[in-house]
Amino acid sequence: MDVDPGRLRFLLAVARYGGVLAAADELNVTASAVSQQVAKLERETSHTLLRRTPSGSVLTPAGMALAEAAEDVERALAVARSRLEQDDAAVSGIVRIGLFQSFAISVFAPSLQSWRERFPALDVRASEADEADLMRALRAGNLDAVVIELDAGESHAPPRGTTDVPLLDEPWKLLVPAGALLDTEVVDLGRLSLPWLGLDHGSANAKAVRRVRRELGGDADTRHAYLNTQTAIALVAAGEGVTIAPALALESLPVDGVDVLDVPGLGMRRVVLRHLARSRSTSQVLDTTVGLIREAAAAFSYEQSGG
Repeated sequence: MDVDPGRLRFLLAVARYGGVLAAADELNVTASAVSQQVAKLERETSHTLLRRTPSGSVLTPAGMALAEAAEDVERALAVARSRLEQDDAAVSGIVRIGLFQSFAISVFAPSLQSWRERFPALDVRASEADEADLMRALRAGNLDAVVIELDAGESHAPPRGTTDVPLLDEPWKLLVPAGALLDTEVVDLGRLSLPWLGLDHGSANAKAVRRVRRELGGDADTRHAYLNTQTAIALVAAGEGVTIAPALALESLPVDGVDVLDVPGLGMRRVVLRHLARSRSTSQVLDTTVGLIREAAAAFSYEQSGG
């Protein structure tokens, strides 16, 4: 398969922004140009990459596989570009990053010491909060960028005036009381005997639970409501129900009394770094920090898949 890497950004934009028209707006080209580039990719790969529906274009499994490869290429180029730029000038200044707990614990905090050693004059400051508060702070200029989570099973276009930089895609895991499914060789999500638990309504986890329940044809009601994964683990361990959680959130938590299962159909959580579109072109300090965070996320992802 001989693919022109330059075309991959068009397919990636369709995947990331939910359709040909949205991709064209983001890339500042015509919709026809996007369609032509995707059509050439289809000829190069001998696979159908997009399926047209009344509501827009949807990536086929082959399209999703190629879009994931495009993300890997984009990530590698961003890391290389960041390193080249870092060699050209001393980076000095304060960058304020908003983020959520599991990313802060597993990826961000462990990287801070090495960042200080590489860039002594770069001051990266973290603020942990929920997504709504982070986005308000970003809009107000109190944060330079935010790390947020999305349910990759649904289309997500960043709000107008912002840009999303992909960091991690990781699987949702099913949490069930220990031993509850020992007699089951294949987990049937539609026939679980225990009720579902749910998070805060606007979280990616809550959206993923609703998506799974909707795909199963069940109602969206959940039993209990929690704000963090520690509470979810406690409720599941008590036999109160089942839920899903991202792999990253389970890295630093004990899961006594809970079985953590990989189940087809749960989908993925996508972690992105979001910044104002105008910021990236005017701040070398932000650009360097974005590169460092992407580098840390890529290293963590590789280690996890290798382990």
